[in-house]
Amino acid sequence: MKTALTIAGSDPTGGAGLQADLKVFRSLGVHGLSVVSAVTAQNTEGVDFISPVDRESLEKQLRVLLSDIRPDASKAGMLYSVWAVEIIARMFMESSPANLVVDPVTVSSAGTSLVGEGTLDAIREKLFPLSRVITPNIYEASVLTGIMIENRDGMEEAAKALKDTGPEGVVITGGHLDDIALDLYYDGEFHAVEGEKIKGEYHGTGCAFSAAITGLLALGHSPLESVRQAKEFVNHAIKKAYHPGKGMGLLNL
Repeated sequence: MKTALTIAGSDPTGGAGLQADLKVFRSLGVHGLSVVSAVTAQNTEGVDFISPVDRESLEKQLRVLLSDIRPDASKAGMLYSVWAVEIIARMFMESSPANLVVDPVTVSSAGTSLVGEGTLDAIREKLFPLSRVITPNIYEASVLTGIMIENRDGMEEAAKALKDTGPEGVVITGGHLDDIALDLYYDGEFHAVEGEKIKGEYHGTGCAFSAAITGLLALGHSPLESVRQAKEFVNHAIKKAYHPGKGMGLLNL
């Protein structure tokens, strides 16, 4: 069985973070591995508290795991601090695991900041060059590039700038065109990845999307095909979402 690793924060709701990533991997028939980068207190209405794991804990989790298992694909999700990014970059340069997907998380679905000062810069400089695919949304792409994205032209400009930082492919999510949800994939050529725009607020869509790309890469799909199938996977999960709490819906993964 193929294996996929997620390095991400813990979400008690199970709707995002490493819990959601592991659900996605299982749905795709991939064995999930996990390294905890942070513990959060949150529910469907928002994030109340974040506590990053300490340096030694993060490093030992990753080092011991990689000394035994070489994942077929890996995802770096919520990384709160610069030193966490540095540890992961160093470990990945040492062990060279395949198919790294970086989801440069900045804020939660409810708008809470999930990164410390300087972390996004560190992700761009140290992890993007090691990545097969990066998955910023429009807001994250704007922050990372300084480009105000208001339409497809802005998405294309930002995608080119992000590709120049080193990843093989860039997918910017969250674009809208009439009744279509538009993601834009760029690997030297632009590919529009369209889906149905679904009304409502849902928790963990970005986590599920990047995890699905990771799992599909582990199964041997190309980056573009992984992005396309991940889009379909998330849209299907949104359509079957449920509401166990008072806030956002949870994807049926």
